[in-house]
Amino acid sequence: MPRYAVTALIVACALFMETLDSTVIATSLPAIALDLHEDPIALKLALTSYLVSLAVFIPASGWVADRFGARLIFRLAIIVFTLASIGCGQASTLPELVVGRLAQGLGGAMMVPVGRLLLLRSTERSDLVRSLAYLTVPALFGPVVGPLFGGFVTTYFHWRWIFWINAPIGVLGVVLATLFIDDVREEDPGRFDLAGFVLSGLGLSLMLFGLAAEGGGLASGGASLAVLGAGAALISLYALHARRAQAPILDLRLLRLKTFRASLVGGAFFRIGVGSLPFLLPLKLQMSFGLNPFHSGSLTFLAAAGALLMKTTASPILRRFGFRHVLTWAALVSAAMIAGYGLFTASTPTLVMAAALLFGGFVNSLQFTGINAIAYDEIDQADMSRAVSFASVAQQLALSLGIAAGAGALQSYAHVFAASVYSQGAFGFAFAMMGALCVVGAAIFARLPKGAGAGLAGESARVEETA
Repeated sequence: MPRYAVTALIVACALFMETLDSTVIATSLPAIALDLHEDPIALKLALTSYLVSLAVFIPASGWVADRFGARLIFRLAIIVFTLASIGCGQASTLPELVVGRLAQGLGGAMMVPVGRLLLLRSTERSDLVRSLAYLTVPALFGPVVGPLFGGFVTTYFHWRWIFWINAPIGVLGVVLATLFIDDVREEDPGRFDLAGFVLSGLGLSLMLFGLAAEGGGLASGGASLAVLGAGAALISLYALHARRAQAPILDLRLLRLKTFRASLVGGAFFRIGVGSLPFLLPLKLQMSFGLNPFHSGSLTFLAAAGALLMKTTASPILRRFGFRHVLTWAALVSAAMIAGYGLFTASTPTLVMAAALLFGGFVNSLQFTGINAIAYDEIDQADMSRAVSFASVAQQLALSLGIAAGAGALQSYAHVFAASVYSQGAFGFAFAMMGALCVVGAAIFARLPKGAGAGLAGESARVEETA
């Protein structure tokens, strides 16, 4: 087997471990909450903490790898992720689980981007397409397998094993990386924007945890608002810093480009709406309908399966109808599908729910592909690295906000109407609100120039379909 193929397979295994772990926990939330003596709503912190950690540390991954060597950082990232997974499995309280998930996010933020960097810099250009093909499978199948695996393990074994299973995989990854991966680094990685990293990372973390902690039992309303305000102040300071810095860690000047701005802002509203689904759907199916985790996962995995089916059709659709029309109408269809999930009842035929989730995943995947592609329509090659970092951070933050927004909608309905947070009315309201956010995204995409992305349509099928 060629050396590039060995390197690609090692990185692919790390990518699969990370994508699996980012989705596997959602199906297990009610069981984890019961074991930790917490309300399942409070477990939103276990989801958001991981995504926030990814968002904070991804921008630093490339510079750290260039400075200290990609192989060293890749191995350390696997070790951190593995130890954090063991810690999550050992957690006996919600704060312990949140700390473990934060550490997992740190490992994942370094492991996956640095793994891709290793592959790109150690592979001959003539072999690059074939080597990158090895990364496609775990990126697509991780989200599909996650709900099924998490539900099966939680139902028939124990939820802690969804984390402990990473231990042997992590040990194998470190050994293989040591034996078969070359060390690559840049001679001059440049100056790291430490001030920008601290301001943006701490500010974003405080803002998101202020939102997530509200109603989670970890902080009072006043404390949550104080944390939120402190985060907003730090983000404002970062905006001032980014205007003066020569190479800011997140280059806000990219937002001057219409297509990049539409991708981030319109995409944020869409991702917040869709990002609530991994949290809301398992809660509805288990807490409201009484399904066990495995049956719940057997349904929710269909959304990821629908995304997989879209893989070969996205490019022809975008080429035929254009980015503006596809992004606008797909957002509207997704909004209707999300609101429709709130109409599911315990008597809704399983086949109907399965078909709706499969079709919804199909449309969401088309939308994600288009959003990810249109971001780079006006980006010069020299700005590509900064654009990728900025877009990656925006994606993770929007998904974090989706979980917080979904939980907040449930709690708001319960408070106003003095109803159970797991009532049919509460879920109907929450899904409707998340669908409404997608409509806002559609309005932003409708303002795109008519020919936006015309040169990208042929390449869009190869754009990674990340959320």
